[in-house]
Amino acid sequence: MTRAVLDASALIALVFQEPGGHRVEAIVAECAVTTVNLGEVVSFAARQGFSAQDIHMLLDPLPFERVAFDNDLAYATGLLLPLTRPAGLSIGDRACLALATRLGVPAVTADRAWKTIADVVGVEIELIR
Repeated sequence: MTRAVLDASALIALVFQEPGGHRVEAIVAECAVTTVNLGEVVSFAARQGFSAQDIHMLLDPLPFERVAFDNDLAYATGLLLPLTRPAGLSIGDRACLALATRLGVPAVTADRAWKTIADVVGVEIELIR
């Protein structure tokens, strides 16, 4: 059963041992991540100079559920734009929120700006730091 949806910032904190990563480590096996957010983490690692093979070695063993960014998530993500614009959320951020809404679980992030729109989007936000 999925306990929460991880944003890219939460997954980055876990993989790269940033502050709050220990909180993600405790729940990662019960979490889901959209393929959009997974792509953001891959991009982050690539910018740091990691090879494709190294990135696979970092991410593939992690026990979270990977959820494909399908047509319904695309619409839900796009429709969140007007509600999240004041907080400056990216498409990846909104994809995470859309999946959390679909599953009825909290979204886990390191981005404090999410707290400002939590009530408007109707998703519980768990900050890792």
